[in-house]
This record gives sequence, C-alpha cells and structure tokens, in this order.
Amino acid sequence: MKPQYFIAILFATSLYWMYLLYSPFILTILIAALLAVSTSSIQCYLEKTLHSKFLASLVSSLLLSALFFAPLGYFLTTLTIQLNTVNPVDMVKIDIYIKEFIASPPEYLSFLVPYINEALQNLNTSTVTANAIFVTGKIGAFSAGFLKNAFLVIIFYFFAQYNGSYVLTFLKRVIQMSVEDTTLLVKELSAVMSVVFYSIITTAMFEGILFGIAISFMGYNGLLFGIMYGFASLVPVVGGIIMWLPFMVYEFAIGNNSSAIFIAVYSVVVISIIADTFIKPLIIKAINQQILDEDDTKMNELLIFFAIIAGLATFGFWGMILGPAITAFFLTILKLFEAKSQEYKTTVDLSKS
Repeated sequence: MKPQYFIAILFATSLYWMYLLYSPFILTILIAALLAVSTSSIQCYLEKTLHSKFLASLVSSLLLSALFFAPLGYFLTTLTIQLNTVNPVDMVKIDIYIKEFIASPPEYLSFLVPYINEALQNLNTSTVTANAIFVTGKIGAFSAGFLKNAFLVIIFYFFAQYNGSYVLTFLKRVIQMSVEDTTLLVKELSAVMSVVFYSIITTAMFEGILFGIAISFMGYNGLLFGIMYGFASLVPVVGGIIMWLPFMVYEFAIGNNSSAIFIAVYSVVVISIIADTFIKPLIIKAINQQILDEDDTKMNELLIFFAIIAGLATFGFWGMILGPAITAFFLTILKLFEAKSQEYKTTVDLSKS
C-alpha cells in the first residue's frame, strides 16, 4: 500500500470519529463561527483599541451575551413566571368574548364561521387553563435548554474570535484553493453575514422599542413585551400580528375597547406600515453603506428575505443566521466556478492562437 493511501485511510477514519464525538455540537459551533464572522469588524476594532486578542475576544463575547442572549433569557424567564400567574377570571372573559364574537360576527367576517365552529365546540375554561399550564411547562423546559445552548454558543464564539485567524490560515494551507479564492470566499461571506446580522438586530430592537413604549402606556411590562415583539418581528409577514392581536382580543374581552383599538391601529400604522415598510429599508441601506465597500458584494434584499424565511422554516430560530450564510456560500462558489471557467476558456483560446 502506498503511504499516501494509508494516510488517506487514517484521515477518513479520524474524520468519522471526530464527527461522532462532536456531532451534538456541530450546529452550535457553526452558529458561533457565523456570529464570529458577522462581528469580525467589532473584533478588529477591539483588538486595535485594547492591544490584546484575548481581551478583545472576551469583551466581544460579553457584548454578545448582553445584547442578544440576556434579553432572550429575561424574556423566557419572565414569561414563564407570567404564565404561572394567569387569572382564571380573565380566561373566562376571553372565552365568553370569543364565543360571542363568533356567534354574531361582523358581516365581512361571516365566511370564517364554518371553519371555527368545530374548534370552538370543545373550547372551555378548563381546557384553556390546562393548556396554559402545559404550555408553561414546555416554556420552562425550553428556557433551560435554550440557556444551555446559549452558554455553549458564547463559549465557542469566544474561541472562534480568539483562534479564528489561526484556523483560517491553517485551512488556507490545507485546502486545495488559491489564496485569492479563499480570500474572496471569506470576504464575501463576511460581508453578507455582517449586513444580515446588524440589520436583524437593529430592526428587531427598533420595532420592539416602538411596541414596548405603546404597551407600557397600557399598564403592561413594556420591556418584556418589547423583547417579545422584537423576536416576533423576525418572522416575516405574521410576526407582528401574533403579538398585537392577543392584546386586542384581551382588551376587548375585559371591556377596554379604546385600548384594543389603539394597540391594533398603532401596531398596523406605526410599526407595520411606517417602521417596517418605510424606515426598515432605510436602516438596511445605511448599514449596507457603513459596512460594505464599493468592491464588496452588494446585498440583494429580496434574496436575503427568502433565505431568512427558508432558514427559519428549516432550522428554526437559528435559521435567520444559517439561511443567508448557506445562500451566500453557494453564490460565492458559483462566482468562483464562473471565474475558473473564464480562466480556462481564456487559456484554451490562447493555446489555439
């Protein structure tokens, strides 16, 4: 057996066992690596300011925890507590209001009655309360699992920031690609992921703040529901509706008609139309101009939009990061393939001449 064949067999065997060893953490490591790529500009700035890669990686990890995972942890913990204190009287009021509304709906909603009557036959206060308790347990279990995964993401994110340049240099030497090709691949992926990451965070915070301010004037926890709206806004089309519609129904059920109308009109006009339709593209455009140079890849917003939808549908919450990353990687490979094809064609033409 030739030595190179023996080494190839050893490599394949070791790769298989590495996969078995780290398979539970592959998705977590990938998310951490993509977040490190997305925030590489912050890491470079911190390294220049602090003159220490270790301190820069530590500070960037703490910033990620504070800006991303801390609100999620607060949201999950507080929501679990809130669901454990559900008032049964309010549940009865909501039950009665929904049934009365369906029994005599407005003329323009009468077509929905046949689809909902069957579901309402088994709806009563006891089943709603039992479901609320069941959902509370599920959210509590999800909270514990999410906090564990968040901790692992932060740990891997720190090592990705601290050792990323060494790993990247090593991969450039190992893989059979030119330095120009690997540089192009990393540059374009970093550019796309940076724009996606900062756009998602900025727009979610902006819309969450708008909703939190409005809901706080109605006597609710503006911080909690602002965070909830921010994450709900990541779901295209229906994200905002799943937040303001329950508030509208609840306010109607307890007799606060003016508050119900206010939260519906405010959410649709101010957040969905003005903020999401007109202000959000301006935010993304500003981020594009700040992050991308003239020679960098320009974002196709429609393509990124569908990439986020596909990612959320396939991978769940983390799909908003994975979807655009996979799409950007694929498009960059196509660009490299096109460049190689043009190079080969030029070489053939020169040889013929």
